[in-house]
Amino acid sequence: MTTAPSAPRDFDAIVIGAGQAGNPLAQQLADKGWRVALIEREHLGGSCVNYGCTPTKTMIASSQVVYEARRGATLGVNIPEVSVDLPQIVARKNEIVGQWRSGLEAHTASRPNITVFHGSARFSGPRQVTVLGEELHADKVFINTGTSSLIPPIPGLADVPFLTNRTILDLSVVPEHLAILGGSYIGLEFGQMFRRFGSRVTIIESGDQIVGREDEDVAAALRASLEAEGIVFLTGHDAQSVTTSAASIRIAVRDRAGTTTTVECSQLLVAVGRVPNTSDLDLAATGVRTDRGFVPVNEYLETNVKGVYALGDVNGGPAFTHISYNDFQIAFHNLFNDVKRSTAGRIVPYALFTDPELGRVGMTERQARVLGRPILVGSIPMGRVARAIERGDTRGLMKVIVDAETEQLLGAAILGQGGGELVQTLMALMMTGASWKTFYQAVFIHPTMTEGFFALMDSVK
Repeated sequence: MTTAPSAPRDFDAIVIGAGQAGNPLAQQLADKGWRVALIEREHLGGSCVNYGCTPTKTMIASSQVVYEARRGATLGVNIPEVSVDLPQIVARKNEIVGQWRSGLEAHTASRPNITVFHGSARFSGPRQVTVLGEELHADKVFINTGTSSLIPPIPGLADVPFLTNRTILDLSVVPEHLAILGGSYIGLEFGQMFRRFGSRVTIIESGDQIVGREDEDVAAALRASLEAEGIVFLTGHDAQSVTTSAASIRIAVRDRAGTTTTVECSQLLVAVGRVPNTSDLDLAATGVRTDRGFVPVNEYLETNVKGVYALGDVNGGPAFTHISYNDFQIAFHNLFNDVKRSTAGRIVPYALFTDPELGRVGMTERQARVLGRPILVGSIPMGRVARAIERGDTRGLMKVIVDAETEQLLGAAILGQGGGELVQTLMALMMTGASWKTFYQAVFIHPTMTEGFFALMDSVK
């Protein structure tokens, strides 16, 4: 006798991935009385809480203390010996991650109409998902599965015990020589962190500059600061092969002229990009289109299939935690309001948490010129900012891009202490659509870093 298949279990919403969009969305929908299935194959909180923002910035804080202690003599403070206890740093990181994770678990558990499935989701039809052998159905499905490290097809790499942004967080011994493939955000943050912990660091970047999306002057200023700490950069170099021995890892790299050299290191971090976590979702079963694995959406975060949404990094938009959270805000709002919110015209701020810190918002000068817009540009070195001089740290610069016709700010870059905080002041001005000259009417506290905006605006031409 044949047993009839059981009917799918019905929910009001299925949320796949408990990251910085999926987790708050599930909670807020539950508070509205919706029955929500929250599917997560690892930990609540996604990459940010578990192996992204929270752990990395916790460890960066330790490396910042190391740096400040070692430069104390320049400020008249002599600290005779500075040592790094990496296991203790990692333990502190784990404790903070655990606190965040347990808090999320408690908040989710406090909502009885959220059912958490700890497993991998797979679509079995339109708005129908299989997880842990059970069929689930909902009229609304939200994909928030994020991204993972891109592992390039370099000959020999698969046979080497390389590190990713996840596994490097649990090292118990400071590498003697850390080589990093990729000179962008992840590679630079880890590179500086471990350089300050005591590693020799070599960063290999295929592009002609580090942080390739940034303006050349900003990238050059950041590179100069990192080189001053002893980090070695090989820009314009492609990795050709990777081999290993009992003592080291060897990376053959080729420059633009075709010359091949070998970088020998004790540990290798791969940080060349991200790929979407969609390969095992079987999106074809529900008809959702993909683009290189990413899930394209419209300005309302809707896929091509009615009732199916994609939020956060997986939709190919700006890959930042705060953008994922804003995706949640937009999607949640639109479910319950006639006047819709959208991603159109969204101003995107972000930061690179090196030291000096790079805060960015809006267009770069290069982007504005490609669009052919008439622009004004202002730029000053941090040596023009009184507070930076008093702190004994004048690394970096401030830069703004202004629309010459509307007088509105198009973008800004602040490379310096608190750059990520400072740039959001400029973002507030962008949100109002006010003229850049508005800053001349402001009264800034003296002496602060923000006060440097006076000199910055004076430089606009």
